[in-house]
Amino acid sequence: MRFIFGDRTVAVNVPTRAALEDELRRRFRAGEGFALATVNLDHLVKMAASDDFTRVYAAQDLVVADGRPVVLLSRLAGRPVELLPGSDLVLPLCRLAVQEGMPVALVGSTQAALDDAARALEAQVPDLRIVLRIAPSTGFDPEGPEADAILDRLRERGVRLCFLALGAPRQETLALRGRARAPAVGFASIGAGLDFLGGHQVRAPLWMRRVGLEWLWRALSDPLRLGPRYARCFAILPRQVVAALRQRRR
Repeated sequence: MRFIFGDRTVAVNVPTRAALEDELRRRFRAGEGFALATVNLDHLVKMAASDDFTRVYAAQDLVVADGRPVVLLSRLAGRPVELLPGSDLVLPLCRLAVQEGMPVALVGSTQAALDDAARALEAQVPDLRIVLRIAPSTGFDPEGPEADAILDRLRERGVRLCFLALGAPRQETLALRGRARAPAVGFASIGAGLDFLGGHQVRAPLWMRRVGLEWLWRALSDPLRLGPRYARCFAILPRQVVAALRQRRR
């Protein structure tokens, strides 16, 4: 499944969880890092408005589908992919890190949220080694000196899997910079995933997630902030449907 913005293309290049775990296991064993992004409609809106963000996203090593609209678009395009929300990947990737003996870091959110998320992860994934928890300062610039210092700490501590909970586009931008400055680190951009785990945000009930209504739960939980965001997401759907059908015909 491909999304085209001008002369740049963003592709969902990992179709299933099994394929993702196989590729990450290969990279862990080869000493290779990665930048993993989870594309959703909000990200597509941001890419349409920002060539810089499109450039960053197009350079991610691995892209999976986060959100049922992206999955539905992939089916329309004749290139079906599995739903892999970032929040649902945290525990499986931690289990994979334990199996492969990989140290883990948490970056983003607040120190309290990271501490609570670490406790939840360690309780659910025995033998997990979380060696760093870093909450960047308010107004964090993923291209500034604080970002350089964070990436250097990850490299020096031998981190191999780093969860980034900074929100788009900061997390994807930091991940891309990390590919050059800390090339053995695997960066997984997971948005609010750590806040959910630590209980600092409440995720939609499972039944709402299963029927594709998590967006409604989130919009109602913070309508002033998220209402306009989801309105913009729905506004781009018709154009994306047309693009998906064109891909199918090709």
